[in-house]
Amino acid sequence: CWLSSSVHNTPFPLSVLLQVGFFPSECVELINDKVPQSVTNSVPKPVSKKHGKLITFLRTFMKSRPTKQKLKQRGILKERVFGCDLGEHLLNSGHDVPQVLKSCTEFIEKHGIVDGIYRLSGIASNIQKLRHEFDSEQIPDLTKDIYIQDIHCVGSLCKLYFRELPNPLLTYQLYEKFSDAVSAATDEERLVKIHDVIQQLPPPHYR
Repeated sequence: CWLSSSVHNTPFPLSVLLQVGFFPSECVELINDKVPQSVTNSVPKPVSKKHGKLITFLRTFMKSRPTKQKLKQRGILKERVFGCDLGEHLLNSGHDVPQVLKSCTEFIEKHGIVDGIYRLSGIASNIQKLRHEFDSEQIPDLTKDIYIQDIHCVGSLCKLYFRELPNPLLTYQLYEKFSDAVSAATDEERLVKIHDVIQQLPPPHYR
């Protein structure tokens, strides 16, 4: 067992370590005179004045960073829409319901009475274009011919939004309760249980 004299740099002095029995005295030998030159040369040197100024500058820079709110006001920082926690997104946007869902459902109620509106998929490029516009905090004009002719891309966008929520609409926390509710024996009992669990959803999810 070897113990360098550098142990004095630890919170426990060598004498204390020996007394409490961490290192039996017969196993300890001070080797400060035997440390290779290559090891002593690798000991960190004090920070130079030049580097000290750099560190001071970086600290000042980090402290002077603009707030998240200021970055949003300048248009530098944009909040995510897809893949963002529902409660967090609504808090940041100030809406009761995500704008993407409001716009898409209004459009579907007006134009989407077609076969398989939520079952059939839209054209991938149209879905991605819509997604990009909503993520850029824009409200796309869904009445354009490109979307009227591909109504299913709007339904697909709704499904994509729900699919990418970090915590699902019905939440991981209530999964077992929903599972038990839909397993009820009768339709009436099932309806009562599902209604009861829905009341337990967090406000953003309930709305």
